[in-house]
Amino acid sequence: MTPGDHDDDTPDDAGQNPFAGTPMEQMFAAFSGGQMPDMNAIMAQMQRMFEPHEGSVNFTLAKDVARQALAAAGPDPSPNTAQVGAVSDAMRLAESWLDGATSIASGAHTVAAWSRAEWIEETAPTWQRVIEPIAAHVVVAMGEALPDEAKSMAGPLMGIIGQAGGAMFGQQIGQALAGLATEVMSSTDVGLPLGPQGVGAILPENVRAFGEGLGVSQADVLLYVSLREAAHHRLFSHAMWLRSALVGAIEEYGRGTTIDIAAIEAQIRGIDPSRPEEIQDALSQGLFEPERSPAQQAALTRLEDLLAFIEGWVDEVVTQATRDRMPSAAALAEAIRRRRAAGGPAEETFAALVGLELRPRRLREAATLWAALRDRQGTEARDAVWSHPDLMPTGLDLDDPLGFAQGETTQEAQAGDDFDSELEALLKGEDPGEA
Repeated sequence: MTPGDHDDDTPDDAGQNPFAGTPMEQMFAAFSGGQMPDMNAIMAQMQRMFEPHEGSVNFTLAKDVARQALAAAGPDPSPNTAQVGAVSDAMRLAESWLDGATSIASGAHTVAAWSRAEWIEETAPTWQRVIEPIAAHVVVAMGEALPDEAKSMAGPLMGIIGQAGGAMFGQQIGQALAGLATEVMSSTDVGLPLGPQGVGAILPENVRAFGEGLGVSQADVLLYVSLREAAHHRLFSHAMWLRSALVGAIEEYGRGTTIDIAAIEAQIRGIDPSRPEEIQDALSQGLFEPERSPAQQAALTRLEDLLAFIEGWVDEVVTQATRDRMPSAAALAEAIRRRRAAGGPAEETFAALVGLELRPRRLREAATLWAALRDRQGTEARDAVWSHPDLMPTGLDLDDPLGFAQGETTQEAQAGDDFDSELEALLKGEDPGEA
């Protein structure tokens, strides 16, 4: 009998799950797709889950999970020479157009075309910084929520529990990042400066997929995405305080984390432990999602407002740059807005995991505010507001964007000329606080 033959009366054990019909069947199916499990692979995965790591999240595991999930989703070719050249040309033209639409200088000094896997690798350090404050407080809150008796009984096992929590978070974050990698079109597509500073990066395959069915040429789609990427980089390069303000709001959100253990227990009671997919669904739907305190809600509101101001400014500047130049710009702008408003499965997963939504809610009001400020005081005045956080509008100003443009803030009962005098001092190179 040759190695490929087998007796008809002998069951074909190759490729069969030896745990079929037992509660272990689904668990091993999850590891091995229903085939005979590779115990070495399973042990290696367990070792990775409990290996030492910095911070609360095992981000090495997260990146591994993301790459594996991405590979399973389908081909992820590296950008070819033609795509790299097209991205370079589009970014160069975008910078030229933006020079006439904003007084803020170019912030992208390097241009890159990324595959999805490259996006994961290049943005991972920023994701770790963003997620760590929330994950750290979730893990702490989970420990603090245990009764004192349970804490004393757990004793030295608390460290292992923390590692398991970091591994669990890492796996879920990896899945979410893999999903986002199939959706994002550039390094700043979610409103946060995720990639290396000064690197304007586009994902050609995702841009191509976004453009399908829009009735717009792929060249226009690429140019429009490049305009938005370049505008984001100009803003983050100019407003040096902006990155820390975004991360600071996220950190403040994380500090107030509390966990409702009773709610978790109620959910767990309804999960069949022999069905790992139920556990996976519970995690992706926010099984450990923290309760929001008033302080957290305030931090989240500030973050959403800041993201709205960023995206509104980008919309306003790109609109000015494409006026009388790109007839398809209006249709592309609306497609981007619909995409942002609807979000995608990966964004929903991320929001469930860390309690943060990546899309601003009041984008149109923010764009109106920046456009009104430009109309009243000019391009330089609109852009100079970003020079100092004290000059920035607040969420309340989104209720009256025209009032802010006229120098009337709703946060304080200030005289109408306070804003104008501070802005004039800034434009003259003086300290606004001395005006």
